Amino acid sequence: MLFNSYEFIFVFFPITFGVYFYLNYKDFTRQGKIFLVLSSLFFYSWWNVFYLPIILISITFNYYLGKALSGSANKNKKILILGIIANLSLLIYFKYTDFFIENFNLITNSDINLLHLVLPLAISFFTFQQIAYLVDSYRQDTKEYNFINYCVFVTFFPQLIAGPIVHHREMMPQFSDGNNNKINYLNISIGIYIFAIGLFKKVIIADTFSTWATTGFDIATTLNLVEAWVTSLSYTFQLYFDFSGYTDMAIGIALVFNIKLPINFNSPYKAVNIQDFWRRWHITLSRFLRDYIYIPLGGSRKSNLITYQNLLITFVLGGIWHGAGWTFIIWGLLHGLAIVIQRIWSDLNIKINIFISWFVTFNFINIAWIFFRANKWEDATKVLSSMFDLNNIVLPSALYTKFLFLQNYGIKFGMWLEGVKGDVWTLVWLVIAFILVLFCKNSIEKMNSFKPTYVYLFKLSLMFIFSVLYLYNNSDFLYFNF
Repeated sequence: MLFNSYEFIFVFFPITFGVYFYLNYKDFTRQGKIFLVLSSLFFYSWWNVFYLPIILISITFNYYLGKALSGSANKNKKILILGIIANLSLLIYFKYTDFFIENFNLITNSDINLLHLVLPLAISFFTFQQIAYLVDSYRQDTKEYNFINYCVFVTFFPQLIAGPIVHHREMMPQFSDGNNNKINYLNISIGIYIFAIGLFKKVIIADTFSTWATTGFDIATTLNLVEAWVTSLSYTFQLYFDFSGYTDMAIGIALVFNIKLPINFNSPYKAVNIQDFWRRWHITLSRFLRDYIYIPLGGSRKSNLITYQNLLITFVLGGIWHGAGWTFIIWGLLHGLAIVIQRIWSDLNIKINIFISWFVTFNFINIAWIFFRANKWEDATKVLSSMFDLNNIVLPSALYTKFLFLQNYGIKFGMWLEGVKGDVWTLVWLVIAFILVLFCKNSIEKMNSFKPTYVYLFKLSLMFIFSVLYLYNNSDFLYFNF
C-alpha cells in the first residue's frame, strides 16, 4: 500500500488511528499494540500476501536469537554470527542470486537459468534493522524483550517499507511511554502538516521530474548536451523529492501516533563536501554503515592506508545494498573514492572557496547518480558522454536570429528537448527545484518552527488538495526497489 494512494489516506490511516487510540483509551494497551502490529502486517501484505511468511519468520527468528544474545553471560559470538549469516543469506538469496548467476554465466560461458525472484518488499530495511538489533543485543544494549513490543518495533508501518532505519533504543521506550497512548492534538497537527509536505514532494515534484528522467535514461537512444543535463538533473531532483518525501510522510504519520522517528534528511544538496553530504543524506543508513561496518572494520584507528581501505569497503557495500548490479557497485565505489580524496585533502589542510566546494560536490553527486539510476552500463555512458559532448549542443529555434553567429562554433538550433519530452517549463522546474533545496527551510526545520495557526492550515490545505488531485497518477517510491 502506498502512502500516496486514496486507500491509505482515506481508509487505512484513519481507521488504524481511530481503533488504536480507542483501544488505548479503554486501557487495552496490549490489545492496541497487537492491533498496530496486525494493521502493519496488513499494510505490508497489501503488496503481496505470499511474502508475509518471510517477514514473520524473520521477526520470530531474530527476536529469540536476540533474547539469547542479551541473556548470554559470556556474550556468545557464535550466536551473533549465526544471526548475521541467516539474515544476510535471506537477503542475498532474494536480491542477489540472479546477479551472481548472470556474472557466473558471463565468466564461465555457462547457461544457467535465472530464478527471476521477486524482491520481497522492505527486505533490505528490515534485515539491516534486525541485524542492528542482534549486534546491540550482543553488546548488552537492549532492554526490551517482550515479543509484541519487538513486533511493533520491526513492523511499525510508517517506517516498515523504506525506513528510516531505526534502532531498538530509539523506538521501544516511546511505545512503552504511557503518555504516548493518548491523543496529542499538537502532534497530530504537526504530523499531518509534515505528511502533506512529503505528499506534495512526491506527487507534484518528484513525479513531474520522473517523466524527463525516465525518458532520458530508458527511452531516448541519443541525447544532445542540454537533454543529457536535463536527464541527470531531473533524476537528481526526482530521487531527492521522492525519498525525502517518503521520509517526511513516514515521520508525519508516526508523529500522529506520538512516535518520533529519527531525522533522515538535512538539506543534503547544500553539502559543501562529500563527507558533509553523507551526514545529511539518508542519515540512518550512513549511521548503520558507520556503526556496523566501518567501525568494526577498524575505522580510522590504524594507518591512513587501512582507513582508506575501510572507507572503500564500506561504501562499496553501501552501493551493493541498494541493488544487485555493477552500476550500484560503481556508484558506491565513486563515493568511497570521493570520501578518501576529501579526507586526504582535509589532512593537507587545503582551503577552497565555499561556493566552488559546493559546486564541485553537487556536480559529483549529480554525475554519480547517473550510475545509480542507469539500468545498464550503456544507459549510463549515453547520458554521461552526452553531458560533455560540446559538438552536440542544440538551442531553441527561437534564439536562432539573435544567436546565429553560434553556428560558426558548431551549435545547432531546433528541437532542443525533444529527446526527453521537455520544453521551457522543464527548465523552470529545475530552477524551482534548486531554489527549494538550496534556499528554503527543510521539513525538519519547518516541523520545529510549526505553530497551529491559520497560515499553516492554509499551507497544509493547499498542498494536500493539489496532491490529492494528482493521486490518480500515483507511482511507487524509488526506494521500494532497494
